[in-house]
Amino acid sequence: MSEKPILHYVPSSHWDREWYLPFQYFRHKLVSLLDEVLAHLEDGTFVGPFTGDGQAILIEDYLEIRPEKETELRERIKAGDIVFGPWYVLPDEFLVSGESLLRNIRYGRQVVSEFGGVSSDAGFVCDLFGHNSQMPQILAGFGIRGGLVWRGVDARGGARIDWIGADGKRLPTFRFGKSGYCDYTYKVRHSTEPLTDFDADRARRELKAFCEEELDRVDGGPGLIFDGGDHLFVDFDHYAIMKEAVAESGADYQVIHSTLDAFLDAMIASEIPAQRELIGELREPARWPTSEDQQFVIPGVTSGRIWIKQENAECETLLCQWLEPFALTANRKLGLESPDGYLRTAWKWLLKNHPHDSICGCSVDQVHEDMKFRFSQCRQIAEVCLDQRLKALGASAPGNLDTREQRVTVFNPLPEDRDEVLELNIDIPSDWPEFSEFFGYEQKPAFRLLNEEGKEIPYQRLATYRNTLRNRTWDHKFPNPQKVHVVRIAARLKIPAMGQLNLRVAGQEQDDAEVDHLGNLDVIATRYPSNPGLRTGHTRMENDDVAVEIQSNGGLRLEDKRTGKFFENLNLFESDSDIGDGWYHGPTVNRHDVLSGAGSAQVELECDTPLLTRFVVRQKMELPAEFDTRTDARSNARETLLIESRVTLRSDADSVEVETRLTNTAGDHRLRAIFPSGVATDVYLADTPFDVVERPIALRPDNHLYRELEVDTKPQQSWTALSDDDKGLAIVCGGGLLETAVLDRPDRAIALTLFRATRRTVMTDGEPEGQLFGRELSFKYRLVPLSGGPVDRLSLYRHAQDLAAGVKTVQFDARALQEQRAVLGDAVTSNAILRVSGAVLTSCRMIDGAVEIRVFNPCTEDSECKLQIDPSLKLNEAAFVDFESETLEIDSLTAQNGVFEFSISTKAIRTLRIEVPK
Repeated sequence: MSEKPILHYVPSSHWDREWYLPFQYFRHKLVSLLDEVLAHLEDGTFVGPFTGDGQAILIEDYLEIRPEKETELRERIKAGDIVFGPWYVLPDEFLVSGESLLRNIRYGRQVVSEFGGVSSDAGFVCDLFGHNSQMPQILAGFGIRGGLVWRGVDARGGARIDWIGADGKRLPTFRFGKSGYCDYTYKVRHSTEPLTDFDADRARRELKAFCEEELDRVDGGPGLIFDGGDHLFVDFDHYAIMKEAVAESGADYQVIHSTLDAFLDAMIASEIPAQRELIGELREPARWPTSEDQQFVIPGVTSGRIWIKQENAECETLLCQWLEPFALTANRKLGLESPDGYLRTAWKWLLKNHPHDSICGCSVDQVHEDMKFRFSQCRQIAEVCLDQRLKALGASAPGNLDTREQRVTVFNPLPEDRDEVLELNIDIPSDWPEFSEFFGYEQKPAFRLLNEEGKEIPYQRLATYRNTLRNRTWDHKFPNPQKVHVVRIAARLKIPAMGQLNLRVAGQEQDDAEVDHLGNLDVIATRYPSNPGLRTGHTRMENDDVAVEIQSNGGLRLEDKRTGKFFENLNLFESDSDIGDGWYHGPTVNRHDVLSGAGSAQVELECDTPLLTRFVVRQKMELPAEFDTRTDARSNARETLLIESRVTLRSDADSVEVETRLTNTAGDHRLRAIFPSGVATDVYLADTPFDVVERPIALRPDNHLYRELEVDTKPQQSWTALSDDDKGLAIVCGGGLLETAVLDRPDRAIALTLFRATRRTVMTDGEPEGQLFGRELSFKYRLVPLSGGPVDRLSLYRHAQDLAAGVKTVQFDARALQEQRAVLGDAVTSNAILRVSGAVLTSCRMIDGAVEIRVFNPCTEDSECKLQIDPSLKLNEAAFVDFESETLEIDSLTAQNGVFEFSISTKAIRTLRIEVPK
């Protein structure tokens, strides 16, 4: 065996599926590229293997155009001549959920397997914009044995790294060189110099120099020659020189035609100690001059084209918190078919929006227009499948309806019981009796709300939308439009964990009404005590735990009555200039930041009841219309931005809810909501896929020396919190608000980025859609005061999941109920399907005929996790499995009285597979 150091030559092409060109333009090139690779493999001028950029979707994209090539491509994949996977697409690691990352890899490996091949086991994350703290555990959970990185990692310190994840998982990792995965193509192929012709002698000299440089970087280990720049075809002139190097035996090193897997295997087998150790998330900005290192971590993608992030989060919630668990319930309780094909298709549409140049919002306008269609397809599939199953579950519960009755079934997606004030929309048939006060100025539908035992539930009316059209459809009849009055109510409801509550809406029978002295039908009023409400002052409301007052400047003063601590000037806004793009927030020297809070605000009282009170706060900001490139300053022309914040307090809440709505009118700016905390700390917490990370508030002291400045904004998934021994504050967001900062100033304000409006797009003179002109935007978040000391992370996750998912309802009249029951089996109860304590639930679904439940522990200490499963499901034997459902060498579990209990170590992700009894 040769003792010479070995360099692994890996031909590839980094394939951004869409970026500076839309998908179909790049696909046209992809087809030509793979046509060429297959042809040269066939005639022997290319030896192979060729590596497909770590993603499997290239197979589907190619065969959709070249179906006649399927047999040939299958043979090459099976023989290992072309290597795909492990990803389906190369995503961003911070902008999608942890579940999406797992489904992405699992589906990618499955696609390769379906074509007869073996997926790559190389953790290829070469061009992703920083790396989250759980990627070592995620990759290892698929048997992936090593990683390859570039961005977010300092160039100095050596190429061989031990990357230690949040749970302590150690992943051998290789850091690409100066120009990352493009290093060889830049230095040897001159891929950035279109006018430089091929010269064989120069190519030999430069290849030799590159090999020697690489061997210096790896300090005695195997080296990597990765020939895979963006959308580059194999250069067969340079490939001929490489074949000479492979055949050469007299050099001080050996070059072999290889794969990333073989390279990582050799790096690990060498047993040479890593040159450095890195822990947790990798987000190091670019430090050194481009002559030494050309990486950028690119931190601004967390807030570009915010609608993309919100749409994605909505789809993830629909799939993971709604369709998958309730499809499981409907399958086990009612025997409904598991919607496996629909789920696969919905996930496929969603994952196609996860490539890092798509989900990041840093491509040309047409790319992001195309994303709207994919989100829509995913959402439609999820909604129709979910609606079918929720209706079946709602109809299957016992009890019948009279003519003037409706059933409303309310579903709780959280893995814990709810006993709280909720808002519901109820459709009241337009022909039901109505009542009025005084001289009949306003007609109100008359109905009572009853629980499953027939006990009346008091409610408060919040709004009525009269004569709203509803379409009812049948399989054998044409649609039948009907008018209803939609009544929005608030009521305190008890709903079991991941279960349902069946309510009966009872209207007064027409025959029981009398005619009053004016000749009108005298209907019994349905009213409940509405005083006192939660409003305790002109612009103040409070319950037993918290009080909130709208200040004259539009800010909120929040008091935690349990501790006596308060926070002032919450939810003010700042707009600063942004001449960046999807990659970066572009601040300017001439700042001219516009700040709310110095003027007055208009306050409206929307509702005030004993259950719920809501104020609407309207603030006007006169913003520069755009950034004027002639003066390098924000323009003197002004546009009015009206910001409307609906501030809600519920009688049983320990937090205040805010929904901020606006229509963007100005260009070239960033809008942030500001929440001064006054907390005495130098660090804060934010959630990230399968983890909570602690970050310093202050920027690095040598930041001014960096080529790429560190910025105060960092990614979150749904919440940011900070606390000292005295008090704390968390801002918990609805899905898609992925960027926050804690400002390094005495008030330690949390700054939540609502959106960035930018005109620049890659390789264009600028395009309009990134400016979000005229786009109606809505943002939901909660202000959660903390008592001080360690932050209750599980509680904040509960807030986040509730805010993202809410509750859903289905409604039946007597006929619709009977029609549903005609195709159903026995009635079911509203037992909780699953309660979880001691960990965060991320997935509960049917897969391959079994039930899989996934949880993780975000806390800094080990936890005792308890999974309580509905005994009627008869799920009693479980095993721990990896992310591909392969059993791990951990003792299996047997449920005790329907409860699985196990210890879960800090930051661990655990998947429990429960076989379904025949």
